[in-house]
Formats: sequence, C-alpha cells, structure tokens
Amino acid sequence: MTARGDSPYALSHLDALESEAVHVFREVAGEFERPVLLFSGGKDSVVMLHTALKAFAPAALPFALLHVDTGHNFPEVLAYRDRVVARHALRLHIASVQRFIDDGRLRERPDGTRNPLQTVPLLDAIERHRFDAVFGGGRRDEEKARAKERVFSLRDEFGGWDPRRQRPELWDLYNGRHSPGEHVRVFPLSNWTELDVWQYIAREGIELPSLYYAHEREVFARSGMLLTPGEWGGPRDGERVERRVVRYRTVGDMSCTGAVESDAVTVDRVIEEIAASRLTERGATRADDKLSEAAMEDRKREGYF
Repeated sequence: MTARGDSPYALSHLDALESEAVHVFREVAGEFERPVLLFSGGKDSVVMLHTALKAFAPAALPFALLHVDTGHNFPEVLAYRDRVVARHALRLHIASVQRFIDDGRLRERPDGTRNPLQTVPLLDAIERHRFDAVFGGGRRDEEKARAKERVFSLRDEFGGWDPRRQRPELWDLYNGRHSPGEHVRVFPLSNWTELDVWQYIAREGIELPSLYYAHEREVFARSGMLLTPGEWGGPRDGERVERRVVRYRTVGDMSCTGAVESDAVTVDRVIEEIAASRLTERGATRADDKLSEAAMEDRKREGYF
C-alpha cells in the first residue's frame, strides 16, 4: 500500500512533515551551541518534543526544555509537563512570571491576563543561559503574524522580530548566522496545520493533557468566550459560573484561554470537529489575540514567542 500515487517510495503528508521537523532539529543541533526547546505542555510543544526525541533516538535529547510559567497555568497541564520531563529524564528550566512580579520587574495588568507578561522572563532566561537557538511550536496557520515567520527567525539583541530581516529559505536551506547578543527562533512545525497536528497525535498515539478532550467543567462567559474561574480575576460581578461540557483547542494563561463546547472525548472525534471548523484555534479561543488586529505582531516585535 502506498501513501501517494503508485510510488512505493512516496511519503504520506504526515511523514513529509515529520521528516522536515527532524531535519530542522538536526540542523540546529549541528549549527548552534546552546539550543533550547520551549515546552508548555500544550499540544504543539508536545508534538514538537515528540519529533525532537525521534530525531536523536536512541541518544538523549541534546538540549534542555524551557517553560515560561505565568502562574495562571492550568493545573492539568503543569502536572502533564512534569510527568513528561520525568519520563524522558529531560532538563527543564522554568522562567516564572510570578517571580518577576514579586521583585517589581513586572506589574500585573488591570485585566488580570499574564500572557503578554511572558516576554520579559523569556528574554531574561535566553540571556542568562546564553541560548542561541530557541525552538517554538508556532505554526503559520494559527495567525497572520505567524504566517510571515520563517522556519529560522532572526531576533535582535533585544529579542525583537523584524519581518524585513527575514531571510529566504529556498530548497530548505536555513541561515542561522547571527551577531553576538542575537539569537534565532526556530519553528519546526511551521508548515503543519491544526488538523495535521491532531492526525499526527492519532497516528503516534501521543498522550495529551486531559483538558484537550471534552469534560464537564466550571466556566463563565465573557466577551463571547468561556473562561475558567480562578485567582486571576474571574468571574466579575454579573458573570455567572456554570458547569458545561467543554474542551480546549489551545492552552495558555487561564485568564485569556477560552474553552469550546464539545462532546469530543477521543482523538478521532476531535479530528472530525476540527475538520468541520471554520475558525482557527487562536481566533476561537484566545482573548489576548483580540486586543487589536496587530496584537500578535506587536508582541512578536517586543520579543514574544
């Protein structure tokens, strides 16, 4: 049985995407001195880690993981993160937003969301550990600013992104040259879609945090989104908490990550649901991307993921 056409050597689209990601990981490992992989426990970072482990098996992963912890992360995701780190004996660095708030380097926002506050701890960790390449799970189909991103994305000495400095990547040739103080963000899943990610999860039998599947949960409505109650400041007066059967298409800071009503309790049901959806996961469930038309691009110019 062949995947494409009649050629016994043709790759399926998932094999091609996996092969590209593996190539990117090996290229970075050979070209950079101190790479690190951003790992939040979200599905994209989980798939990214899975392909990275494949790229170097049976050897150990040749770089550490980095999680920027907002302090408002879902408990299920943090527990999953720690299980994965222990299972594979990985090295994990944690950059804490709460620590930066406690020592006065950051201030809480009036809306309670900490997602935009991740930039400063991220850049501090990159500088402190001298990371010269940072793997991220961003995909071009998520959001229009990310659609402009190359696989190798040069960041200046302040961590900022300038779309005019993006380099051509013809024939999958990647240019990682950078000056002292600069670093490169690397996106091995750039060409994947949300549907690709879930089909790969199904094929590989990858475990995910439980909140990616339908479950009964306390939520409240705000600005057309179903948010989780928490110490971050929700609900407000007049916002009623109720129990609904929901799941999450993406996970991040609880203050800005919305759930969707769903009965998808298996990978196959999630795939069916996504295939029928006309909204991207960020457009449907991330309140921080609704602040303005250029919200994501503005944050990326400041050094965000």
